[in-house]
Amino acid sequence: MALTVGQQASFGKTVSESDIYTMAGVIGDFNGLHVNAAEAAASPFGERIAHALLPAGFISTVLGMYLPGSGTVYLHQSLDFTAPVRIGDTVTATATVTEVLNPAKGIYKFRTTCVNQAGTVVADGEAVVKYLPPED
Repeated sequence: MALTVGQQASFGKTVSESDIYTMAGVIGDFNGLHVNAAEAAASPFGERIAHALLPAGFISTVLGMYLPGSGTVYLHQSLDFTAPVRIGDTVTATATVTEVLNPAKGIYKFRTTCVNQAGTVVADGEAVVKYLPPED
């Protein structure tokens, strides 16, 4: 599949308490901002927040499952985390093709954003991927 500038795909998910505990268990980050209600309540956030890499994982879902899809390999990802993600937030990750870097090798650049249900950008950046389409 050849991609063209402007193509985009999205994936959305409502973040649950279980998602945060699962993420903590998988990556080993048990920072109180994520898993300790009392500690998080005393923070500037006032409540527990998701790990920053949780919405980043949603970007990976878009790239690996939807556009370009299965066979996609990350080469680079930059992200600015611009707002916290809280339990109950619905986050939508979108990847938009911004540049075809090397069509013969399947290398593409994407703008990657995550937005919550209020329209607040929670993560913004760019990715470069190599698309290795599955053989028929």
